[in-house]
Order: sequence, then C-alpha cells, then structure tokens
Amino acid sequence: MRIDVLTLFPEALEPYFGASIIGRAQAAGVVTIRCTDIRAFAPGRHKKVDDRPFGGGPGMVMMCPPVFDAVEHVEREDLTPATRVLLTPQGELFNQEIARQLAQESRLLLICGHYEGFDERIRLGLQPRELSIGDYVVSGGEPAAMVVVDAVVRLLPGALGDEESTENESFSEGLLEYPQYTRPREYRGMPVPEIVLSGDHARIERWRKVQALKRTRKRRPDLYRKIIEAQPDLLRLVEGA
Repeated sequence: MRIDVLTLFPEALEPYFGASIIGRAQAAGVVTIRCTDIRAFAPGRHKKVDDRPFGGGPGMVMMCPPVFDAVEHVEREDLTPATRVLLTPQGELFNQEIARQLAQESRLLLICGHYEGFDERIRLGLQPRELSIGDYVVSGGEPAAMVVVDAVVRLLPGALGDEESTENESFSEGLLEYPQYTRPREYRGMPVPEIVLSGDHARIERWRKVQALKRTRKRRPDLYRKIIEAQPDLLRLVEGA
C-alpha cells in the first residue's frame, strides 16, 4: 500500500511514521508513506495557503489552489488510483470498521486541514471521504492523520509480527479488550486470576469473552447494546458467568 499525506507540517508527521510498527512496516515493504508539504504548491514568495473568509468571521481558511495542485501533483506520481480522505471535524466518525475498509485499498491520500478549515470547493471538487477522529477540536489534521495511518497500517498483512494480535484487540469484534496479565503472578497484593494460569484454553477463552462483554457493558454501553442486538446469545453468556 502507498499512503500520501498532504500537510503543512510534514516535519511533525515523519518521525512518527518512521518509528515503531509503522516504521518497521515501511522497512519491510508492507507500506510506503510519503508526506508532501502543501505550502510547496502555493504561489509567490510568501507561499500563502490561507486567506480570510468571504462574508467575514474569525480565523483563516485554507485556499483551493495549493490543495488542488498538491493533490494532482501527488496523484500523477503513481498510476494507482488514490482513495482521497479529508481529515475534518465535520466528517464521519472514524472507527475500526472504517480502518478495515481503508486497509483494503491500494492507495490512500490523506489531506490535513489547518486554521478554520477548508474552502468548501475543496470538498466539492475533490470529492474525498471525510473523516473525524472525535468530537473535539485540535489545531490541525496532523493528529488525525497519525491515528488513521496507525490504525490502517497495523491491519496490513505483514505489519505485525503476530497476525492474530489484531483479532483480539479492542473493537475488533465490537467489544473492548479483556483484561491482560503477565509476570509476576502477584504484585502489591494483586494476584493474576487463577483461571488465566489454569492452562485450560477453552475455559480461558470463555472467561476472556465474558470479561470483554462485562467491560464493554460498563464502559461503553452503546457498543454493548449493539453487540447484544446483533448476537443475543451473548446475553446468556454474561448472565451465566
């Protein structure tokens, strides 16, 4: 997979993309990530990428020409069609299912906003998929780009050492992850549950499923309701535990 990220601050993204799982995935040839500075496509000595909004109002708005020119330039570098993604608080809420969908694409092109947002014609002309990482405000699209890229890359075959690890993570089945333990067996009066040490894998798996359900019911009742509606048999599993 190739992922292009258009941003005003490539220096903020490149260190993250070069580290940990994403860095290893790039080194292994699983994914190629390139950050392109939108400002390089702005005209004039001052490389202006924003201007005041028509009609008045606070802040500045990102202008069309640099964004369109950056997108078109980057897309010409590779004949593989790119799925365009606009990172904006007005987009659909990013989740694990969307990460899975994006992981099936051959190429992604993420566009990071800044200032008060984008000229509306960027949305209309480029027709991107619009994504938000949550109902809060950050200074630009760069944090969102890191979240989306991280979530997508770890789903790519070969990105993780243990291919089963993504299957048991939070949200992989719509549930929060069950409690995890490692050495020592007891720490400051807190022992590891005996069932985890039993060696009975069937009982352990059942216990983990129940714990995941209980944790989801307590912390994310919205998710719990959805999973129970889809799989009502799980309700008996929780009640019988």
